[in-house]
Amino acid sequence: MQYLYHENSGQSELVLSGDEHHYVFKVRRDKVGNVIALRNLRDNIVYFYEIVELSKKDARLQLKEQKLVVIKAKKNLHIGWCIIETKNIEKMLPSLNEMGVGKITFITCKRTQQNSKIDFARLQRIILNSSQQCGVSELMELDTSTSLIDFLNKNPTAYMLNFSANKVNDSLDIDTIVVGCEGGFELEEVAIFDMNKIVGFDTPLILRSESAICAVASKILI
Repeated sequence: MQYLYHENSGQSELVLSGDEHHYVFKVRRDKVGNVIALRNLRDNIVYFYEIVELSKKDARLQLKEQKLVVIKAKKNLHIGWCIIETKNIEKMLPSLNEMGVGKITFITCKRTQQNSKIDFARLQRIILNSSQQCGVSELMELDTSTSLIDFLNKNPTAYMLNFSANKVNDSLDIDTIVVGCEGGFELEEVAIFDMNKIVGFDTPLILRSESAICAVASKILI
């Protein structure tokens, strides 16, 4: 764990209880006198607290030091992800967060399964846990869009990841890109994008949506 999230980080004293207390003292085995790092994720500051008192139910921390530490990707990437099964989204979210994806907008497309529903509260918890582990200083944003047309209207510079002679490479300044769900895009959906804004990978392999989104994120960000 790179830091522990606490909404009141920055105050001179804090009390940890519940899950926070359990993780620090039952999982990490921290003791009185140890110094631990906390963030509130509203600023880019890491707050260092000394554990001054510890009981079975809570612990009292005292602020000792603070540092401005910005940890984020070299550029901000916004991915429009046509909705797939939520369990598969949940599996991929930590990896995308670790690579520094700044925002994901979940799009209802022609081939989206009708029973797919996004549990944003659950996804936010997954992102928070991932952020504490990998150390990123800003939480990934999540949003929804009712269609590709709606998404493109709001993000007119967006690219589409699809089969194309145009390849994803460093010469393209991509800050927003759409990834399809299982089965890809309908022809009418492809048609709404400028042909110059449709890009692909230099491979004959067919990737699942989950593989494609990780591949494009790593290609652009890392």
